[in-house]
Amino acid sequence: MATQARARKIKPTLAAIEAARKFLVRYFTPTRLIEAASLSKTTGRRVYLKLEMELPTASFKVRGAMWALSEKLKEMPVTEVVASSTGNHGAAVAHAAQKLGVKATIFLPENCNPVKRERIAGLGAAIVENGSADLAGAFDAASEYSRKTGAYFLNDATDAVLPAGPATIGCEILEQLPETQAVYVPMGDTALIRGVAAAIKQTKPAVKLIGVQAKTAPSYYLSWKSGVATTTETCDTIADGLSTRTPDAANVNAIRELVDDVVLVSDDEMLRAIEFLLTREHIVAEPAGAAATAALLRQKSSAGGVAVALVTGANVSKEVLQKAIALR
Repeated sequence: MATQARARKIKPTLAAIEAARKFLVRYFTPTRLIEAASLSKTTGRRVYLKLEMELPTASFKVRGAMWALSEKLKEMPVTEVVASSTGNHGAAVAHAAQKLGVKATIFLPENCNPVKRERIAGLGAAIVENGSADLAGAFDAASEYSRKTGAYFLNDATDAVLPAGPATIGCEILEQLPETQAVYVPMGDTALIRGVAAAIKQTKPAVKLIGVQAKTAPSYYLSWKSGVATTTETCDTIADGLSTRTPDAANVNAIRELVDDVVLVSDDEMLRAIEFLLTREHIVAEPAGAAATAALLRQKSSAGGVAVALVTGANVSKEVLQKAIALR
């Protein structure tokens, strides 16, 4: 019962989502939703792209970080905010801290995306690189730092307030395209899909929510299927935004209630989706940002319908972009 109660709390209510919308509109307008003619032709259905890479820091993550930090500041004084991240959440927290007048310290894994690291540094945050290849080490270091210093640890995987920020994406989609039948959402720590799905399922429950994970980082896919939080030994994928291997049990309960299907895509499929978006739609996307497009390209449909794919980030490294272009 306790786990179920926690799962309910981490799914934002419509009231919380509307409050987040009223706050976030002070900082940026709704992102564009555009019809993708090339994707529609290739997949046999009407496909639209939600361009979250147009937000500050070139990622959807700023929605959640801005909202969560602003709400924490209402509760208590915050002089420093801490985050562990593969890049985009760290940049979002750094951006939120800069806007709201708080010091930020971001913990990153070793050999992180240089584009994302540079963006974080440019926002004035302190950076600590942990000596592990995945996020687990950075998380542990950030947790310890928070305990020692009293800094507020804004963890996007478990923060109860944060999902109302990305949930505003779901509201925007339904307003911009009421005939939407399916929404494809990249799935890393699940804050994004929990937010988007909560907004849509409470407003128009017939719309299908499809999560997209990397084949080589399938922890939440396995957990969604089994109902048990399933840790994987590694999460080795080109999509650092999807590289989770230690799922949270409450998050698993939530996505099992909210998400209709989960699709796995390979690194090669994400690279091909990056190339497709760049050359056919003139859109720059990082691997996680192109994951929803990769899933649509893989699931060609003769049944038609109206689908939306989230393009969640554009912070792609030069090396990855070159690999994608070389596939032409």
